[in-house]
Amino acid sequence: MKLVVLGAAESGVGAAILAQQKGYEVFVTDNGPIKDKFKATLDQYHIEWEEGGHTLERVMDADEVVKSPGIPDTVPVVRAFLEKGTPILSEIEFAGRYTDAKMLCITGSNGKTTTTSLIYHILKKAGYDVGLAGNIGHSLARQVAESPREWYVLELSSFQLDNMYDFRADIAVLLNITPDHLDRYDFCMQNYVESKMRILQNQRPEDTFVYWKGDDYIELELKKMKPACRQLGFSDTAEQGSVGYAQGDACHVEVPETLDIPLDKLSLKGKHNLRNCLSAILAASSAGVGMDVIIEALGDFPGVEHRLEFVRTVDGVTYINDSKATNVDACYCALDSMKTPVVLIIGGKDKGNDYRAIVPLVREKCKALVFLGADNSKLHQVFDTLGVAISDTNNMADCVAACAQYAEQGDTVLLSPCCASFDLFRNMEDRGEQFKERVHEL
Repeated sequence: MKLVVLGAAESGVGAAILAQQKGYEVFVTDNGPIKDKFKATLDQYHIEWEEGGHTLERVMDADEVVKSPGIPDTVPVVRAFLEKGTPILSEIEFAGRYTDAKMLCITGSNGKTTTTSLIYHILKKAGYDVGLAGNIGHSLARQVAESPREWYVLELSSFQLDNMYDFRADIAVLLNITPDHLDRYDFCMQNYVESKMRILQNQRPEDTFVYWKGDDYIELELKKMKPACRQLGFSDTAEQGSVGYAQGDACHVEVPETLDIPLDKLSLKGKHNLRNCLSAILAASSAGVGMDVIIEALGDFPGVEHRLEFVRTVDGVTYINDSKATNVDACYCALDSMKTPVVLIIGGKDKGNDYRAIVPLVREKCKALVFLGADNSKLHQVFDTLGVAISDTNNMADCVAACAQYAEQGDTVLLSPCCASFDLFRNMEDRGEQFKERVHEL
């Protein structure tokens, strides 16, 4: 069996290592440059690779393909495989063939990384033999090959779910579905919704699905799908069928027992983080973790880098790095949690965003907007009429300097861009790191 791996980063290299271990003939190909650390790993395992393009005569005889989630189906080599009928899998689907571990999987347009990290923190504190993988941590395939675990906590993107077919989540968490990545889904929201709902596929009656009942799409899709698994819904307030919600100054849960956890015991603050905590409680308790351990872990969880991350205070101005806010809903949640006047940094690679959703919060909370992007024209169309001060920038040094000019003692400078980072930065992490570096230079 010949396996071709498209994309030689964390997931692709991990898939190649597992495939070689299982007896496949493996070839790794990347249209761009491969990082030195991944080249060294492939060489260490004597796995053949190429970079800077795909040699079709070397790849088109593949029996199967593992594709990096970042590669769209529209690129020529993928179209060629699709036309030929060659099976295309995600690394998660491929790795799932070779492990009997329990899978606790999290997806959603927003909150995935925080919730995944929190659930992993809870299971680690409970003494579980658990790995962290998917869109976060190390490659699932490589962990299965080299350090197999009894449990895995997986953050799954819609792109990963698109190429998953037989994989089954023992516990699935769907936090929300809001517009995101519509440029990859023909600008059709229903296509994106159906992608997210794939986390339910193959679940059995003994499996668990945790979801937010306040979502505009999830319950409508559940009525169509009629899944056999146990369903645990959580919400912002008490409502019929909800087994977790905020009640006064407490987080109220009814599974596996009725319990109120004071909100001041939670290390994560804000309404959006309360939803993340509720989903983590229900998922971790479904995995058998005791509530005493869950409550302790909720109190000492350190949070996630680049998600409402405090950077420093300069001359009475607080700087917050929320570079992970790559869609409108994530920015909405960040703005909603702000208690002081805000200088908001927004902009980047647009993904079919509708910025009108945050206009009321911009009016209410923002004293200035600093656009950070290669093309800010769409932002100007939406925000120029609001009467809020606006600056255009196309690099982080000018952006932070503009923010410092607008901000006064008691204000917050918030990097919460609504957009992907690839127009000016290598990735979301690079954008957040550059922001922090420039703030520390003030």
